[in-house]
Amino acid sequence: MFLPTTKNELNALGWKSPDVILVTGDTYVDSPFIGVAVIGKVLIDAGYTVGIIAQPDIHSGKDIGRLGEPNLFWGITSGCMDSMISNYTATNKRRKRDDLTGGGLNIRRPDMAVIAYTNLVRRYFKKTKPIVIGGIEASLRRISHYHYGSDSIRRSILFDAKADILVYGMGEKITLELAENIRRRRPVTDVRGICYIAAEKKEGYIELPSHADVAVDSAKFTEMFKIFYKNNDPITGKGLCQKQDSRYLIQNPPQFPPTSEELDHIHALEYERDVHPYYAAWGSVRALETIRFAITTHRGCYGGCNFCAISVHQGQRVVDRSEASILKEASILTNHPEFKGYIHDVGGPTANMYGIECQRKKTKGTCRNKRCLTPVVCDKLEISHLPQIALLKKLRQMPKVKKAFIGSGIRHDLVIKDQTYGLQYLEEIIRHHISGQLKVAPEHSEDHILALMGKPSIESFMEFFRYFEKINRRMGKKQFLTCYFIAAYPGCTPQDMERLNRFSRRVIKFRPRQVQIFTPSPSTPATLMYYTGKAYDGGKPLFVEKDKRNKEKQKNLILKRRSG
Repeated sequence: MFLPTTKNELNALGWKSPDVILVTGDTYVDSPFIGVAVIGKVLIDAGYTVGIIAQPDIHSGKDIGRLGEPNLFWGITSGCMDSMISNYTATNKRRKRDDLTGGGLNIRRPDMAVIAYTNLVRRYFKKTKPIVIGGIEASLRRISHYHYGSDSIRRSILFDAKADILVYGMGEKITLELAENIRRRRPVTDVRGICYIAAEKKEGYIELPSHADVAVDSAKFTEMFKIFYKNNDPITGKGLCQKQDSRYLIQNPPQFPPTSEELDHIHALEYERDVHPYYAAWGSVRALETIRFAITTHRGCYGGCNFCAISVHQGQRVVDRSEASILKEASILTNHPEFKGYIHDVGGPTANMYGIECQRKKTKGTCRNKRCLTPVVCDKLEISHLPQIALLKKLRQMPKVKKAFIGSGIRHDLVIKDQTYGLQYLEEIIRHHISGQLKVAPEHSEDHILALMGKPSIESFMEFFRYFEKINRRMGKKQFLTCYFIAAYPGCTPQDMERLNRFSRRVIKFRPRQVQIFTPSPSTPATLMYYTGKAYDGGKPLFVEKDKRNKEKQKNLILKRRSG
């Protein structure tokens, strides 16, 4: 069942009005990969009526008024990405294409979509039901944050949007609790995983430096961010408050992640794995090609890459789905009328974190002053690729399955660290589960840049690279690594990119094509370094390239073929 998007669809279901109306900046694709679809299905499963409005026209009330007013609340999200990253390149050029808009043209998602949609609701519905904002844009912009588009510090998006509640992180459990409390007219201010506005700071919560201070003082901004970043674990994280104007932003402690059983249930809900017919008329949605026949095996990532927002949004604890749940979903995919025998991805944020997690973290939370994978893989992490080996074998043996690919990237350092099953895993995926290419992300060749990124040393990658080449030769296969690299990262000079260029030509002996310019996304350590010009650990001054043309030059040092 699709979530209804028109009055006629509501009536067909026998629903008088929706309890919740969800508004999103993406075309409505009904898939377990699409957060707003998942939230809608979870609410319906709990007995609520839910409608959805995708990519409404912000210049009229025609779209936003299509379902009337909700009984309980509005739920607003920019979609699967921050709208400013969806709409603009790393050099602030407007993107022409959009993989989550029908027809592929980037013409339907407004800048700062969460603010635009909240204003749209307020314009046409006076004194309406509470407006709840969520998704990655709201999550990453929930406190004072660096805004790349204006090169300035903006206040919490909750204040700028003039919404009532902000949900941060993965929202299923939070949204259900909010819905129940609002339905029963109970207070919502104690719900984990939300932010709200209050007249006074909350007793027992850590007070962050005020927005007025952090907006003009980079040292205060650094202090604020480090407190914020250290309080993202649901076990060890404390409540935070921050004065924004004459009022306070209150951030409750993080919500606990779902259990494996709860994650199984979420993925067992009915998904159409298609674009809603109302929006299909706009044209094909490119993202559907990737996600329709793909399977998420787990949620979360403990990689700790300084430029990545996953740890702030999804969390640093990996929660696995059961093997039975994954195989059941695979069976559903194989019976889809358009299934051609290929599962396009079996993975998550990092494919080979499935079945690998620190047991201490589950009871005591993440370590405050130690990372799981850098500078070296922690010995407390019980690494075994055997669960994924077993899962992949069962998937490829299923009737109707010709290939089950790993389309997600893998952590090469985890493979090397697993002395029992690491090479067996690598052999398995080389033989059965890649289509000519395997995605890895060394990101750079220079160890001082890798340290700033929170990535393992280049020697770790080289050891993996040698194994990959050796196994392919032994099997008589010609397969390649798709290596991801970042140009113009904080601390990276043109000389560093020249060294990366020489490394790619002389050592790995291929010219990388997956090179991106660093984009400062809100609420990451890398963005803090970009803004302050200082290293995250220790505060050492860094060279930071901010000229757009010079950023392009760094990228082109790798992409352009050179002699020598």
